[in-house]
Amino acid sequence: MSGSPDTWRIAHISLDDETILWRNADVEQERRVAIYDLIDENVFKPLRPVENGHGGPYKLHLSVQDGRLALAIRDMADEPLETIILGLARFRRPIREYFAICDSYYQAIRKATPAEIETIDMARRGIHNNAAELLLERLEGKVETDFPTARRLFTLICVLHIRG
Repeated sequence: MSGSPDTWRIAHISLDDETILWRNADVEQERRVAIYDLIDENVFKPLRPVENGHGGPYKLHLSVQDGRLALAIRDMADEPLETIILGLARFRRPIREYFAICDSYYQAIRKATPAEIETIDMARRGIHNNAAELLLERLEGKVETDFPTARRLFTLICVLHIRG
């Protein structure tokens, strides 16, 4: 990707508050960390806006609309550039698995041995990594990004699916 590192990045991210129902403090912490890490370091180059002469950095708003993920991309003047819609059918299982393993992980932190916690955490990372690869596939031809950015975006996609 050509351009300065400050150009092809997300500078601000927001989630659709109407979609989110906070489940617990652990989930809220995951959301805060994912947003902080994402803003701190990411690669995000939306191809259609770039082809139309719109450089970054960008604002990104994530929401779920009619069972689909909407990634609304705006410039820093808050002008809309593009909304990418991704079907969520292929993400349902990874999201369900990620929630299940996270629940196990949070329970383990409170009462399991360090070895048990490490085993669960390795499984959690594996599910998270596979989902990030899937997101990279789904964004191909739409957004150039890297693995760590896709990983953090998947965490935020999961936050949008919490139903309390």
